[in-house]
Amino acid sequence: MNMSPIKNDLLIIGSGPAGYTAAIYAARANLNPHLVSGLEPGGQLTITTDVENYPGFGDTIQGPWLMEQMKEQAIKVGTIFHNDIVTSVNFSKSPFISKTDSGKEFISKTIIIATGAQARWLNLESENKFKGFGISACATCDGFFFKDQKVAVIGGGNSAVEEALFLTKFASKVILIHRRDTLRAEKILQERLFQNKKIEIIWNNKVVEFIGDNNPQTLKSIVIENTLNTSKSSIDISGAFIAIGHDPATSLFKNKLDMDSENYIITKPDSTETSVKGVFAAGDVKDKVYRQAVTAAGMGCMAALEAEKFISEIN
Repeated sequence: MNMSPIKNDLLIIGSGPAGYTAAIYAARANLNPHLVSGLEPGGQLTITTDVENYPGFGDTIQGPWLMEQMKEQAIKVGTIFHNDIVTSVNFSKSPFISKTDSGKEFISKTIIIATGAQARWLNLESENKFKGFGISACATCDGFFFKDQKVAVIGGGNSAVEEALFLTKFASKVILIHRRDTLRAEKILQERLFQNKKIEIIWNNKVVEFIGDNNPQTLKSIVIENTLNTSKSSIDISGAFIAIGHDPATSLFKNKLDMDSENYIITKPDSTETSVKGVFAAGDVKDKVYRQAVTAAGMGCMAALEAEKFISEIN
C-alpha cells in the first residue's frame, strides 16, 4: 500500500541520548519532531549495565532504564515515534526526503542525524557471554568497578593506550595485549605507557577465548594465542577492555555529507551543522573524542536549538 508522505519540520534519525534529547528540546519548541528509532533503539546505553557518571542520580542506574526514561520524556512533550529504519535519504534539495524500511516517506525541512557509533568487538562467542559482566569497551565508563583488580586491554592504537593508562588509576595491574610487535599509538602516549610500572605489554598475541563463571556471570580469565607460533596460554583477570576502535553508523550518508577518514560526520566548529544546510549531526556519529552519554545529550540539545533557528529563518 502506498502511504502518503509525512510532511514535517524536523526528522530525527537515531535514538540514543543525542536523538532523545534533540526530540525533547524540539518538541518543546513546537517543531512536532518525528523520530525514527533505527536498529538499536536507545543506542549503546541499552547494552550498558551500571551507569554511575550520568549527573542527577545519587544511586547507580541502569543504561536501558535511563534510555526508557528519556524516551518517555520525549513522548510526553510531543515527539512522534516510528519503530523503523531509515534506508535512504536525499539531501540534494530542500525539503529533504527520507524513506524507511516499512515504506514510509518523510518530507522534512530539517534533519538531525543521531545514529551513533558501535564499538568494534572481537566477535568471539565467549565475548558475548561476558559483555557487561567483565568485558567492556569503555574504560571511562567501567574502570571504577575494577578497583585493585587485574585487567586486560586489547588493542594497539591510541584508544587502547589511553584506556590502559586510565585504568592504572583503579586496577592493581593492567595487561595490554597486542597482536603485533609495535603499537600504532602516538609516540608520547607510548612513552607514558612504557614508563608506567602497573602496565605489562604482551606482544604478538590475540585473545581467542574468555572464560568465567555462570552464576553469577563473572569473567575469570582469558586465553591468548601467539600470532607467530600459535601457542596458547591463559591469564587470570577480572576485567577485559576491548579497544580496537569504533565504527560510526554513517553508511547511509556516504557521499552526501562531508566525513573524515574514519567516516565520522564533520560539523562546523562549536556547532552541529553538517556540510548541508538544514542537516545537523549530534552524538557519537560526529564525536570520536568524548563518547559519553552526557556529551551526546548536550549535542542533541544543540542540534535541536540550531534546527529551530534554521526553521525560523526559512519560514
